[in-house]
Amino acid sequence: MSEFKTLDKKVKKMDVHDIQLTKLSTTAFVLFLLTVWPALLELVLRLHWGWYLAIGILAAIRPLNRIFS
Repeated sequence: MSEFKTLDKKVKKMDVHDIQLTKLSTTAFVLFLLTVWPALLELVLRLHWGWYLAIGILAAIRPLNRIFS
């Protein structure tokens, strides 16, 4: 459990720009994977758009709940 506490302390030092750059680097890495791994690209394109919407909504529940409560 101490690893999580250490990670929490380090994350709290991050500002908005650090978080945005982390999101940007993650997005760039996913796009890289899609271009160098054709099977992954086919899987992503084959999935119904509703799955992505559901994942996005489920992933947003906790952060939005913490912001507005």
